[in-house]
Amino acid sequence: MFIRRIALLSFCVLLAACSKVNQENYAKLKAGMTKAEVEALIGEPTECAGAIGLTSCTWGDEKTSISVQYAGDKVMMFSGNGLK
Repeated sequence: MFIRRIALLSFCVLLAACSKVNQENYAKLKAGMTKAEVEALIGEPTECAGAIGLTSCTWGDEKTSISVQYAGDKVMMFSGNGLK
């Protein structure tokens, strides 16, 4: 039982370390990128909302996140929070 707990804890630590929501990938974002290009870089968004051709998507959680605003299919603006 103890070994399973250690294995699970190790897996969780490795999973967190492999997050694509980081400073390195944030630095690769550019205005004009398509949604597909952004998702290839940082994965599927945690949430998206929008209306009338404008969409805002967020990756990450309350401590570490990247937010991207799209006009149509193109990145208009983006911001990051707590990135390492």
